[in-house]
Amino acid sequence: MAARFDLHVHTDASLDSRLRLRDLPRRVESRGLRGVAVTDHNTVANLPKLAALRDRHPEYLWIPGLEVSAREGHALLYGVESAPPPRPTLPALADWARDHNCVLVLAHPLRWIHGAGAAAAREMRVDGLEALNGRTAATANARCELLAARRGVAVTGGSDAHEPATVGRAYTIFPDDPETVEDLLEMIRHRRTDTGGRSLSAAGRIALAARNGLLRAARGFRPV
Repeated sequence: MAARFDLHVHTDASLDSRLRLRDLPRRVESRGLRGVAVTDHNTVANLPKLAALRDRHPEYLWIPGLEVSAREGHALLYGVESAPPPRPTLPALADWARDHNCVLVLAHPLRWIHGAGAAAAREMRVDGLEALNGRTAATANARCELLAARRGVAVTGGSDAHEPATVGRAYTIFPDDPETVEDLLEMIRHRRTDTGGRSLSAAGRIALAARNGLLRAARGFRPV
């Protein structure tokens, strides 16, 4: 049976998120998800709490992840136990992912803010491209999906949620329900994925830009 996973969720360990881990089970259930990946910005601070959540809610699959601010743009790691060195290049991050048995996916690569760009999406050694990001315009997502098809790499989907209401806006579809995190990672490596959900509308992009501006000011313009 096919299963849906939101593979891009930020919790309050990220400076720009107000989503608490304890809010996730209710959101996962209401969105019809099988599980989520917690992918905070450059930190694994909430992974011990994620392990406790796994013990309390074994009916869902909780994937330990990370969104890394590489020099070229953002990238997602799945199956992490620790964080890589800060501000790596994407080639160095690919080496780190291989050495640590993690899956590496470029996050929203064609988004003009924090995207690694078309050249990286065409050429970087990665396991997949995030082809449906819930905080990215439909045009950029569609172009990314086409690039992934041309390259023959996996496509993933994720809400990029920073608040409870947007969990599950976009998601990854697996043709078979993975029983373990390693099962899920192997399905990505073998390109057994599809995407579903929604891109961000024009009105949503305007609202998001305003929200992000306020948050940057509130944290003293520190990067995430």
